Amino acid sequence: MIKANDILELDITAYAFEGKGIAKLTDSDEAEGAGFVVFADHAYPGDRVKAKIVKKKKNYAEAKVIEVLSPSPKREETIKCRYFGVCGGCKQLDLRYSEQLFYKQQQVEEIFRTIGGFTEFNIEPILASENKIFYRNKMEFTFSNRRWRTQADLENRDLVIEDDLYVGLHIPRIFDKVLDIEECFLQSELSNKIINFTRDFFRKRKVTAYDTRTHSGFLRNLMIRQSYHTSDLMVNLVTLSQNDKLLQEYTLALLREVPAVSTVVNNVNTTKASIARGEFEVVYYGSGKITDKLGKHIFEISPNSFFQTNTHQAENLYSVAKDYADFKGTETVYDLYCGAGTISSFIAGDVKEVYGFESVLDAVNDAIKNRDDNVITNTRFFTADLNKSFLPVLEQENIPAADVMMIDPPRSGMHPGTVQDVLTLMPRRIVYVSCNPATQARDVKLLVEGGYELIKMRPVDMFPHTYHIENVVLLKKK
Repeated sequence: MIKANDILELDITAYAFEGKGIAKLTDSDEAEGAGFVVFADHAYPGDRVKAKIVKKKKNYAEAKVIEVLSPSPKREETIKCRYFGVCGGCKQLDLRYSEQLFYKQQQVEEIFRTIGGFTEFNIEPILASENKIFYRNKMEFTFSNRRWRTQADLENRDLVIEDDLYVGLHIPRIFDKVLDIEECFLQSELSNKIINFTRDFFRKRKVTAYDTRTHSGFLRNLMIRQSYHTSDLMVNLVTLSQNDKLLQEYTLALLREVPAVSTVVNNVNTTKASIARGEFEVVYYGSGKITDKLGKHIFEISPNSFFQTNTHQAENLYSVAKDYADFKGTETVYDLYCGAGTISSFIAGDVKEVYGFESVLDAVNDAIKNRDDNVITNTRFFTADLNKSFLPVLEQENIPAADVMMIDPPRSGMHPGTVQDVLTLMPRRIVYVSCNPATQARDVKLLVEGGYELIKMRPVDMFPHTYHIENVVLLKKK
C-alpha cells in the first residue's frame, strides 16, 4: 500500500489543472488497484519520473518529482531561469509553448464539461500571446529580513545565510520569507535593474524590512509599473511609515542609476494587512501616475489602479469580446465590474451608449477621469453593489434597458444576486470575460438554466508559462 514518503517510478500519461502530471496505477502497482491516480507536481505527459509521495488520500495521492528519468518530448528549455522550480511564477517554463496552449484549451473544455455540465459547445482556437517573456506591465515584490533557502543553499554546507534585507517573491504558501530575486523574465530588464539597485541602496543604510509577526520594520513592497506604448515607468515603494529624508535620497539616487524612471511614489500602509497599497501616498518625483493605451484610448494609471497586466494581449482579449458582441452601433450596453472603464472605452465608438457599474469607488473615479481624458461622450459610470443588486441604481438613475451586457468579474466570479439581476433584465446578448474558467462555467450554467444559449467561447493566453487562462463566452437569449 502506498503511504507518505514512499518513492515511486511513474509514467505520466495526462495533464491536470495547475500543472500536475497524472499517473494511473495498475492492479499490480503497490497493491493500490486499477484506477488509483497520482498527481505529480511539475511533470508532463510522456515523462517517466521518480517521485516522492507527499499526501495520500483514498483514491489518489500527490507527489513531488525528485528526478526526471526520461523526459517527455514536450519539454523545451529555451529560457534558463535560475529560480525555476522554486519560484511559484512560471511553472510551465520548460513546456513547449504550443503544448502550453493545447493544455490550456483542453483545461477550458474539461471545466465546462465537468462544472458547467455542457456536453457539446463551440470552442474556438486559443489566442496565443505574441510576447512570451517580459510581457507584464506590473510586478509586486516583497521585502523581508529572511531569505528562502534554495536546494543549492542547503547542499552548500559552508554557506552561512544571515538575516539581511532581501526583496523578491514569496514561495507558494510561505509568507515569512522571500526568494531573493536578481533577475526575472516577467517584466523587463529595466525592472531587474531597479530591483537590484533598491536592495543595495537600502542594505547599505541598514534599513529593515517589515515583519508581519512584530508589525515593525520599514520596507514592505516594491511595485514597478511600466507602460507598453509609452516610455512611462513608475517605482512605488510601500512602507510602514513615512520618512521623507530617506525617500528623497532614494529618489535622487534611483534617477541617477535608472534615468528612465518617470515617477517615484511612496504608499504608506500602517495596517497589518499584507497588501501592496497604502492609506495615503506621497509623490517624490513626476506626476505619481503613468499613461498607457488600449486600442486608440489613453488610460491614466495610478499606483493602485487596476489595469490588465499584459497590455498587448489585453487589446486582443477585448477585440475578441467586441467581435462576439457584434455591435451595430445602436446598442445600449451595460459593463458590469467595469473597473477603470477599459472595456467601456474600448467599445464606446461602436455602440450608442455604455453604462458601467463597479463596487469600488476609486475605480469608478478612475473610469470617469479616463472617459473625460479621452473625450468620450457616450459612457457613464456608477458605484453599485455587485454583491447584492445593482437594480436600484438603474431605477434611481433612470437608466434604459440593456441590449448587450459585457461582464468581466474577479476570479471569484459573479455573485448569485448579480446573476439573478442579469436574468431579471434579460439582455439579448451577454459577453462574459473571465480569468477563472471554473467560476465562469458555474455562472454560465446558471444563465443557461435561466433562459440563455451558450453560442461559443474562445480562450486567450494572457500569461505564458503559467497555468492561468482567460476565456471569452458569448450567450444569447433563447
